[in-house]
Amino acid sequence: MRNSRHLKLIGLVLLIAFTAMLTACGSRQDDLNRYIAEVKERPATPIPPIPPVRTYTPYKYEGLTGRDPFRQSTTDGAEQVAQSNSGSGPRPDLQRPREYLERFDLDTLVMVGTFNKDSNEWALIQDPDGTVHRVSVSNYMGQNHGKVSAITNDEVLLSEFIADGAGGWLVRDASIALGGS
Repeated sequence: MRNSRHLKLIGLVLLIAFTAMLTACGSRQDDLNRYIAEVKERPATPIPPIPPVRTYTPYKYEGLTGRDPFRQSTTDGAEQVAQSNSGSGPRPDLQRPREYLERFDLDTLVMVGTFNKDSNEWALIQDPDGTVHRVSVSNYMGQNHGKVSAITNDEVLLSEFIADGAGGWLVRDASIALGGS
């Protein structure tokens, strides 16, 4: 008999809880129906017109009257200048293996700090992927054969080789400041 009363009490509690849940769902349903009706009553915004289709204008190759696409664009005699400059002036070592940070432009690399141990000094450089690399003097960075020449607490100093367009190379100083500024 005691079990029967206990089961009836549990059943009554479950019935009250179920009724309360249905009542709560019903009020939420009314709010939802009101919101849907309100949205349907709003005026529709006009759809912007489709942009006009631009007509394709074919390029007409002019043959000998235009620039030769297989020739350097700087000057007509660039081949002779390149041959005469082939042995003189500064040049990057094109035979050395490329280092990892040479695949990035210098403006995408950020100096995030420095550290030293014993007499060795390193700069910490963050690449665009967020990976931090350790760099010391004589390491290479950037796509212009940039060689690290000095490391200070505030910046990394580099010497880059820039092609002059006539077969030679120019040396340009560059730097990466702490924090990328």
